[in-house]
Amino acid sequence: MSDFRQKFLAFALAREVLRFGEFTTKAGRKSPYFFNAGLFNDGDSLRRLGRFYAEALLASGIACDGLFGPAYKGIPLAAAAAVALAEKGHNLPFSFNRKETKDHGEGGIVVGAPLAGRVLIVDDVITAGTSVRESVAMIRGHGANPAGVLIALDRMERGSGAQSAAQEVQAQFGIPVVAIAGLDDLLAFIAGMPDLRVHASAVQAYRAQYGIAPVAGNG
Repeated sequence: MSDFRQKFLAFALAREVLRFGEFTTKAGRKSPYFFNAGLFNDGDSLRRLGRFYAEALLASGIACDGLFGPAYKGIPLAAAAAVALAEKGHNLPFSFNRKETKDHGEGGIVVGAPLAGRVLIVDDVITAGTSVRESVAMIRGHGANPAGVLIALDRMERGSGAQSAAQEVQAQFGIPVVAIAGLDDLLAFIAGMPDLRVHASAVQAYRAQYGIAPVAGNG
C-alpha cells in the first residue's frame, strides 16, 4: 500500500471521518464501516486533505489542465487540491458550478476559471454517479474534455448491477476514476492496526457479498 494512502486512512480515522461499527448505507446495506468526508470541516483538515488529493493525482499520472469541483461538496475539495498542487509546483486553474444559473453580474453557471482543455473532476465519493454525469456534460458543453475523476474513497462495491459506480463511470465516459484510497487499501490498513483487526472479518465479509474487482488506478 502506498504510504500516502495509509496516512490518509489514519488521518480519516483520527478525524472520525472513517468509523467502524454497523451502519446502514443509502442502498439499505448493513456496512461495517462508514466514511463521511463532510467531517473534514476545519482549516487544517482541508489543508491536509488537499495534499492527499494532490498525491493521488500525481501518483495516477493523469494529465490535466484544470480542476472542476461539482456543487456543493466538490467546491472546497477542488480548491484545496488546487492549493496543494500549486505547493508542489503544479499551478492549475480551478472552477465549480452553481446549482442555478445566475442571470446578473458575471452570469452563467460556472464560477472560476473557464473550462478548457483537459478538466479533472474532484469530488468526495461516487455513489450513483449523477454528479459525474452532470459534470461531464457541463465540461463538454463548454468545449473542454473530462480528464478523469478524483475521489477520496472508493468503496468498490456493486451498485444495481455487476459494476460499481466508479466502473460505470469509466465504462460510460471512457475516463479514469482514481481514489486516494480504495477498499483494498482499507483492508490493508485494518490488518496493520491491532486495535482495528476485530473489524477485519466483517469488512471482508461485506466485500465478499457486495464487492467488485479493483478499479484500475487505485493503486
